[in-house]
Amino acid sequence: MQDFKILENLQTKMLEAEKGGGSNRINKQHAKGKLTARERLSVLLDENSFEEYDKFVKHYATDFGMQDANFLGDGVVVGHGTIYGRKVFVYSQDFTVFGGSLGASHAKKICKIMDMAINARIPIIGLNDSGGARIQEGVNSLAGYGEIFQRNVNASGVIPQISLIMGPCAGGAVYSPALTDFAFMVKNSSYMFITGPDVVKKVTYEDVSHEDLGGAKIHTSKTGVADFAFNNDVEMLEEVREFFTFLPANNQESPKFVPTCDDVDGIDESLNTLIPSNPNTPYDMYELIEKVCDERKFFELKPDFARNIIIGFGRIGGNTVGIVANQPMHLAGCLDTDSSRKAARFVRFCDAFNIPVITLIDVPGFLPGINQEYNNIIQHGAKLLYAYAEATVPKVSLITRKAYGGAYIVMSSKHLKGDINYAWPTAEIAVMGPESAVEIIFRHEKDHQTLIKEYKEKFANPFFTASYGYIDDIIVPHKTRRHLHKALELLRSKKVERIWKKHDNLPL
Repeated sequence: MQDFKILENLQTKMLEAEKGGGSNRINKQHAKGKLTARERLSVLLDENSFEEYDKFVKHYATDFGMQDANFLGDGVVVGHGTIYGRKVFVYSQDFTVFGGSLGASHAKKICKIMDMAINARIPIIGLNDSGGARIQEGVNSLAGYGEIFQRNVNASGVIPQISLIMGPCAGGAVYSPALTDFAFMVKNSSYMFITGPDVVKKVTYEDVSHEDLGGAKIHTSKTGVADFAFNNDVEMLEEVREFFTFLPANNQESPKFVPTCDDVDGIDESLNTLIPSNPNTPYDMYELIEKVCDERKFFELKPDFARNIIIGFGRIGGNTVGIVANQPMHLAGCLDTDSSRKAARFVRFCDAFNIPVITLIDVPGFLPGINQEYNNIIQHGAKLLYAYAEATVPKVSLITRKAYGGAYIVMSSKHLKGDINYAWPTAEIAVMGPESAVEIIFRHEKDHQTLIKEYKEKFANPFFTASYGYIDDIIVPHKTRRHLHKALELLRSKKVERIWKKHDNLPL
C-alpha cells in the first residue's frame, strides 16, 4: 500500500510539472498560434525518444512575492532525444511560466544540459521563447546568462548549436542565439532585439512595433541574424529535423552518408546553354546548384539576406557538401559587405565540422561605391578571404563565367589553397572587365573597340589561366556533377597539419 502511494505521489508531481503555468496560460499560448514547450519537443524529436532531466527543479527567489509563485521545472524543459535516430540535447523555454524568463535555477538547467552535450560531443538545440532576464532575481538572472554564453563559446566549433526563436527573445537573451551556429525564426510570432519598442521610444523617441524592430522579416532580410523564417511552429520544427540530417554530431565526425538514386555520372545537357551569349546578361545560379545536388535538394540559408551570394547544404553522391555561389541575378553577383560576412561565417562552419565546400563562381568584383567603402568593405571582404584561406576541408571550385580582380582570389582560388579548381569554357578570368581594362591601359589610344576585342580574345576564356596551372581542368558543363563527385571522392582522405597557435585573429 505504501509503495502505491509513493508511485501515486510521483505521478502527481510529474503531472504538475508537465502542466507548466496551467491550462489558462496554455490556452493563451495556443490562441497565439504557438505550441507549448513540451508540444514543440514532441514534434522536433522522434516519437517517445525524449528523456527529461530536472523536471522538479524550483527557483529559490523570495523577493517581490516570488515565494508564493513557484512552478516545477522553473520555466524550461531540458533533456535529450533523437532526430531520425541521431542523438541530440535540447532545452525548450516555457512561456507559460513567468513568460519563460530566465532565473538562476532556469539557467542552471540549461547550463547542465549544455555541459552534458559538450562532454558527450552531441549537438544541442535550444528553443527560445522568453521575456528575458527575470527581473525579480536581479543579478542572479544576469549571472545565468553569462554562464550560458560561456558555454556557447566553449561549444563553438566542437558541437553544432542550433537556436530556434519561437517567441520573444529580448535583452541579454539574444546573445546566446547570436553565438550559436544557426538561428531560425517564426514569422509574425518571434522577434529579437536588445531593447524593446517601449524603451526605444523613451530613449530615442522612435515609435516602432515589435515586428519592425526585430521580427523575422527584419532578421532574415536586413540584419542576417536569422538563417530562415518559417510560417508556424510545426513547419519550423519539421524543417529543422530535415536540416539536422546535413550536420555531423561533432567536430571529429563527418555528416552521415545518405544513399541516393541519382546517378553521379549523369549528364545534363541543359547546363551547356545555362550561360547567356551576352556576358552582361544574368542567369539563375540556383539552376546549376539544383542540378549538381542529389535529388535536386538544396537547403538554403539566409535566402533573403545578401541575395547576391547563395549558401546552403546539399549532397553529392550521398555526402553532405556546403555550397557557396555567386548569384548573377542580384548585383550581378558582386561581393559586398553583407555577402562577404554571410559566406565567411558559413565557410568557417563547414571547415569546423568537416564538410567539404563547393564554390560556384561568377563574380565581376567587389561592389564599388562610397557606401561600401564607408561600411568597411575592406575588412568584411577580408573575412571571406580569411575563411577560405584557413579552411582545411576539401575545397572544390568551378568558375562558370566571370572571375575578376580581388574577388577572383577571394572565391576559393588556387592561391588560397583551393584543392581542385575547375572552369567552364565560358569562364573569363582577369583583373577586370575588358572595357575598364582597355580604358586604363590604352587611355591615350583611339581605337578602343579593336583593343577590347583583343583583350576579350585573351582573357574571355580560361585557357590563359589554365596555362599557369591556376585552373586544374576546363570541363564541359553537362558533366559538372560527375567532376564534382570525382573531386570530392579524391579528397575524402585529405589531411592538413596546421601550425600551432593559440587562436587566430580573424579581421572582425
